[in-house]
Amino acid sequence: MTTVEPLMRQNFLEYASYVIVDRAIPELRDGCKPVQRRILHTLHSMDDGKFHKVANVIGECMKLHPHGDASIGEALVVLANKEYFIEKQGNFGSVLTGHRAAAARYIECRLTPLARETLFNKRLTTWQKSYDGRRDEPSWLPVKLPVLLLGNEGIGVGMSTKILPHNLRELLEAQVKLLRNEPIELYPDFIHGGLMDVSEYADGAGKIRVRARIEARGDKTVAITQIPFGTTTEGVISSIEAAVQKGKVKIGGINDYTTEGVEIELALPRGVYADEVIPQLYAWTLCEVSWSSAICVIRDRHPVVLTVTDALHELTVHLRDQIRAELELELSDLLDKQHWLTLEQIFIENRVYKRIEEATTGEEVHQQVLDGMDAFKHLFVRDLLDEDVERLLKIPIRRISLFDINKNRKEIDDIVKAIKAVRAKLKQLTKTVIAYLEGILDKYGADFPRRTQITTFEVVDKKAVARAAFKCSYDKSSGFFGTSVRGDLFAMQVSEFDKILLISDDGSYRVIAPEEKFLVPGKLIWAGVMPESGGLVFTVLYRDKQKNAFAKKVRIERFTRGREYELIKDRAGKLDRLIEGEASGTVHMDFVAAKRQRVTEATFDLEQVDFCGVSARGTRMAPKPVAKVKLRNS
Repeated sequence: MTTVEPLMRQNFLEYASYVIVDRAIPELRDGCKPVQRRILHTLHSMDDGKFHKVANVIGECMKLHPHGDASIGEALVVLANKEYFIEKQGNFGSVLTGHRAAAARYIECRLTPLARETLFNKRLTTWQKSYDGRRDEPSWLPVKLPVLLLGNEGIGVGMSTKILPHNLRELLEAQVKLLRNEPIELYPDFIHGGLMDVSEYADGAGKIRVRARIEARGDKTVAITQIPFGTTTEGVISSIEAAVQKGKVKIGGINDYTTEGVEIELALPRGVYADEVIPQLYAWTLCEVSWSSAICVIRDRHPVVLTVTDALHELTVHLRDQIRAELELELSDLLDKQHWLTLEQIFIENRVYKRIEEATTGEEVHQQVLDGMDAFKHLFVRDLLDEDVERLLKIPIRRISLFDINKNRKEIDDIVKAIKAVRAKLKQLTKTVIAYLEGILDKYGADFPRRTQITTFEVVDKKAVARAAFKCSYDKSSGFFGTSVRGDLFAMQVSEFDKILLISDDGSYRVIAPEEKFLVPGKLIWAGVMPESGGLVFTVLYRDKQKNAFAKKVRIERFTRGREYELIKDRAGKLDRLIEGEASGTVHMDFVAAKRQRVTEATFDLEQVDFCGVSARGTRMAPKPVAKVKLRNS
């Protein structure tokens, strides 16, 4: 065991690290997991403006992805259904209904214009070898969009990430605010639409609650027109049917008319109205769900947890770096072009090429060009290199004979202006980045309106909206009380949350939940639903085994469900009267007959009785044993 443990520990750590960094958790800079990055890179390398069979894309991507075609196909469909970077043709399934995509050989895709413009730059891409070492693949894509916050999720070894999708237009607007040092506030946005409460979002470290959009069409019809994120119409309908079967919601019929948009109509039966059913749908079905957010990403090959603001700030810094790198690359290209056009102009206008006519060797030719150009080095953009000489010597005679001086000078002037413009952009980089973001917003912002409405809503009290779906009754002959008992005594409608008080003629009582059958000890003399607060008040008249008469007023409010309690002190005694509430009036009592007894009766005013504990004896009503008790109302 001691020899195996270090090996297992090392291998497990390597496996866990691989799963976390290279498979399950997205990279901060480009917001992609490896399979997503490989799909986008493959589509870019195949891109010719036409649609490609998804099966072909999967085949090409398998050269980079070692985990099989199924994972590639599923990830591609998910990416395409987000509608940002992959344009679809054919049946890619539906995030609304939950229907799966058609087979990969039947559907086609290509990059969107947004993806082509913002995700790729071959010259700024950092490359690494593929799993088999035969090809190069990007370590990360040089994206210029906050792709990470468009939504992603994954489960690694010991950690997971759940990044809720945000609205692209709002993300770009927030980046502009960050660059202007203004505060930002960002919340998720879902393709499903719906209503969202973000009071507990905590900048991406908390949770949200999402509801379906439900509208009443008259009193007898309810329509669901948008569903919560993460659900499907099939799932919502199944949850409604399950709630109906359990008696939590009463629905007459369900019709699903969903096509491009959600349309689920619920017909209500007689006696049920829309304002009653809508809260029940939110309470008992998938018409309301909650989602937790945990932004775990890979930064510098290590997992980190960020908030939305932190992530967007880092992505904005990354965008500045990307635009700076692109401008510096553009400046380098312009300087190279200016350098070459200047050399070409000097070489041809000043007939430096004539100097090579008398040279007899290659070295002499090379030296003659160097000597001829040296006189004009004050005009050079940078030093003359050997490769520049070689390039000058390769200029064809036709090019020299047809050389247009004016055209050449205009090209140089245009390049100089372009260089000045690029340097101005680099000097005011923040304004440049803002201008870039505003350009993307002008071009694509209208394509991404907010779909989920931000609002606040109270948590539905399930007890308050629970229907009285069960009918309980008592069968005197069998002694059973419950939902499956067919009796005509103490019949009542109750919900699953109700607590039912049962009092027997022997003075015992208990509180139970609605049950199919419960055997009541003795004879049931009172049954009812316990209120949420305040309890129930009773006036109790009873005699103990010595026939001493007592009266008490009690409040039943504290109990353990199912436990038996006693209303009268002596179970051998007799419960004469049980009156709900604070009874008033006079109690007339006949004493037990005895020899030489001159007083045979007495009365007692119930106003003299105070409240006492359930287990207390109460107030004695007469000094002698009582044979008969009769209440006379005042």
